[in-house]
Amino acid sequence: MEGNNKYKDFTELDAWKLAHGLRTKVNILCKFLPDYKKYNVIDQIRRSSSSVAANITEGHGRFHFQENIQFCRQARGSLSETKDHLIFIKDLNYIKKVSSVEHLIELCEKTNKKLNGYIAYLKKCKQNEN
Repeated sequence: MEGNNKYKDFTELDAWKLAHGLRTKVNILCKFLPDYKKYNVIDQIRRSSSSVAANITEGHGRFHFQENIQFCRQARGSLSETKDHLIFIKDLNYIKKVSSVEHLIELCEKTNKKLNGYIAYLKKCKQNEN
């Protein structure tokens, strides 16, 4: 196996674990958003938060460092999009309990740090391969 030989399954990756938790919590949060936002913010934030974990997973399944790095970069973009939606939800007071939205924003930041670390690890592995 050329790629992620340290990790047998994507579910072992800390970045994926955080992204999966974010996706789950975002979907719970969406249940408390106003119904009239169903086809706007709710659909967008569900898609972007799901894309984070899905891209980490897809990259892991590619077994080539450069492809994995590219999918992780896409995950990072979706993570930024998710954070932007959360800031928007917070700023417009769509959720009464602001601390729950702030917690998800912090989770985005924590996931981003972990994802950046994973990308750095993959880059190092790629360099060692050559």
